[in-house]
Amino acid sequence: MPVTSDTGLDQFRKSIDNLDAALIHLLAERFRLTKQVGQHKAERGLPASDPEREQRQVARLRAMALAAELDPEFAERFIRFVIEEVIRHHERLKQAAAE
Repeated sequence: MPVTSDTGLDQFRKSIDNLDAALIHLLAERFRLTKQVGQHKAERGLPASDPEREQRQVARLRAMALAAELDPEFAERFIRFVIEEVIRHHERLKQAAAE
């Protein structure tokens, strides 16, 4: 059965595609900044992770998610994934600085 054009659906999808692009660019910028943090930490011999800051971030983003009517569990899983990636990158930078 041939697919017919659905202007409304096409507009929704175009908006979603634009938001996806914005998310990717924002994540890229976030990781550029966290790379600088990781280099700073590595140069000063600081630990790759900061559990207290991470907990504050999780709590802050859960509250923001609630205010935005986004599932706070989803927001927490997302930010924890990002934090784990950042820590992994920081650990690599620390190892490279030690070599």
